[in-house]
Amino acid sequence: MTATVIEGVLLAFVLGCALGAAVMKDVLASVIAFAAYSLGVSVIWVVLQAPDVGLTEAAVGAGIMTILFLLALSNTVRPSHEQFFESIRLRTALGVGAFVLVMAATVPALPEIGSSAPVSTGVVTEYYIVNAYPETQVHNAVTAVLAAYRGFDTLGEAVVVFAAGAVALGVLRREVFA
Repeated sequence: MTATVIEGVLLAFVLGCALGAAVMKDVLASVIAFAAYSLGVSVIWVVLQAPDVGLTEAAVGAGIMTILFLLALSNTVRPSHEQFFESIRLRTALGVGAFVLVMAATVPALPEIGSSAPVSTGVVTEYYIVNAYPETQVHNAVTAVLAAYRGFDTLGEAVVVFAAGAVALGVLRREVFA
């Protein structure tokens, strides 16, 4: 399969899951659609060559949030509904459609995945390659970028994953020992 076909399939999958999560009346089905959406987004991040963001999305979005939603559902009463899908107001559909069109208009300006974007072949990359070791004393340039130049971003991702894990363990502990 070509990269364009894979990207198209992933995009269709994510949009279908998002739409399903938004319009389903059955809350359990909506949670499952949300988990699939989050997993699809994490795969998209990996395809876009951002595995750290993909891992965070998979752990927090598809993993921990799904567990917390399912725990919330198990502690509530599920009303029975005759309809499976929620009705959508025209104004809401038009607003979402307009937003999607505006976002889609920016797609042609993006470089192809894996192509030599101006930033990756220019001054920024050269600066990191030349100055990573002298400025940080870290031999691996990728580690230097993640730990020194993007340290707050990496710390933020670690805090989010740790906090989500701690909350999930706390909730699970209460559920198991309650």
